[in-house]
Amino acid sequence: MARKRIYEIAKELGMTSKELIEKLDEMGMPGMKAANSVDDEESAVIVQFVQDEETPEKDRGSATAVAEEPSAETAETATRRRERPRTGEPRPPIVSVLGHIDHGKTTLLDAIRKSHLADREAGGITQGIAAYQADLGGRRITFVDTPGHKAFTGMRARGAQVTDIAILVVAADDGVMAQTVEAIDHIKAAGVPMIVAINKVDKPNADLTKVMNDLAQRGLTPEAWGGDTVTVEVSALQNRNIEELLEMILLVAEMEDLRADRNRPLEAVVIESHLSSGRGPVATAIVRDGTLREKDWVVAGSAFGRVKALTDGARNRTAEAHPGEAVEILGFNDVPPVGAEITVVKDQNEARRTAAVEPEERRAKPETRPMTLEEFFGETEEVTKLQLILKAATSGALEAAKREITALEAEGIEIEILLSGVGAISESDVILASTVACECPLIGFGVKADAKASKVADREGITVLSYEIIYDLVDELQRILKRKIGPEFAETQLGIAEVRDTFKIPSGIVAGCAVVEGRIARNGKVRVLRGNEEVFVGEIASLRRFEDDVREVESGRECGIRIRDFDDVQIGDRLVVFRMEEVEP
Repeated sequence: MARKRIYEIAKELGMTSKELIEKLDEMGMPGMKAANSVDDEESAVIVQFVQDEETPEKDRGSATAVAEEPSAETAETATRRRERPRTGEPRPPIVSVLGHIDHGKTTLLDAIRKSHLADREAGGITQGIAAYQADLGGRRITFVDTPGHKAFTGMRARGAQVTDIAILVVAADDGVMAQTVEAIDHIKAAGVPMIVAINKVDKPNADLTKVMNDLAQRGLTPEAWGGDTVTVEVSALQNRNIEELLEMILLVAEMEDLRADRNRPLEAVVIESHLSSGRGPVATAIVRDGTLREKDWVVAGSAFGRVKALTDGARNRTAEAHPGEAVEILGFNDVPPVGAEITVVKDQNEARRTAAVEPEERRAKPETRPMTLEEFFGETEEVTKLQLILKAATSGALEAAKREITALEAEGIEIEILLSGVGAISESDVILASTVACECPLIGFGVKADAKASKVADREGITVLSYEIIYDLVDELQRILKRKIGPEFAETQLGIAEVRDTFKIPSGIVAGCAVVEGRIARNGKVRVLRGNEEVFVGEIASLRRFEDDVREVESGRECGIRIRDFDDVQIGDRLVVFRMEEVEP
């Protein structure tokens, strides 16, 4: 049976994908995306529903009347959408392309550049700066030409979330490889929407089923298999389905409702920087909000200066850079770090002062971190979620470690393995850990951090832990989790006494009792039962046998019991005495 995507149905109905998805919420189909597909029968139902919605109220059938009353979940979804801030104008999405080294990232970017480059030069196409804009029917997309997921995450290490959408490139003849897995983990950690471009579908040994299966095993169930992961089959060499990929990017951007205001304060991020022998420090930046202008005083990390010139992706001089655009900046006194946010200040003095703050903050940063999980948790007392990165010497050891760690459970504490892999702890792992909002320790099972990773970890203040025996790691985690959730207690019944009489004394009411089961302990707690109803739970204030205060009274004997803060004890009540004892969680 043929299938049709939601955005295609929206086009047929003359409405936007977002409008159609909102109607599908009302129809009882929440969570749909523009790239999701439905079969012919479902498509016909959707079209009929929308057309009925557009029919005057008096002409609508009973089915429409029912559909007009969305569920509580649908109403909540609609409310969230209404409350979402929608200020400014739509801006071009900013896209990064990641994947395994030989799967065609560069070839795909070249194909997009050659066929859809915006503002192409008359003399041919030149690769200007580290970002450029593609054009599809007047709608623009900004591509960040990063060398890989390390650079992608390196920008986030400074708190700079540059990318709106990530394209994961997977070769149809290879499937998911080691670097593909790392890229997936880095994209997930960034929390940005992902589109999978299955490249090299023109090859004779292309195996789409294997690719789909590999993705599903990594939690990315393709939309064609009933999941939520959008996949597009492309051939960068043959320029096949490039427009469909761009269309998918624009659809995701539409649903993300990316907006910006040129009049707001500048939000821009350095994505590349270098020292040019002829021009001095050069920085490439992407503007996310506001406007960057020539002659602005700017600060990026410890670098500052006045903007002497702005150059766009086609090497053309421009006076301003607007949201979604990438420009080269000349005028910094030093090479700014990649990932640094660019701030506009009023004059040179403020620029100098602002730039001086960052080196001071770096010097104040602690050089060492705790080297055991006990010490780590001791410093972060409010931890409710433990995110960690796990590396192991072999795939078997890795799977065993993951199985043991994920099997641990603790009330109020969630354990999430953000990334896992085989091999030594690398610089890329450290950079990823530094982007996580909460503390994220790096744990090596049978492996340690390499020299470069250790240096970066010391600089960034990242905890690196190594274990040779898996149970040392598991035992330490168990001890920590037990301490975090606190002790657990269970009720142990000691005895039962029946109230035969009551006596009033200056300090309250004493119940004259006969112990009918077990023993009554002075330091126990007491539950007062009247018939089948529990009327009070508290503590024993005093326990006497004849004239003497006693600690215990055994079964078959009589005693006097006064209950603290309870004088309503009555003849016939049963007093169940118990003790709360700590048990192993």
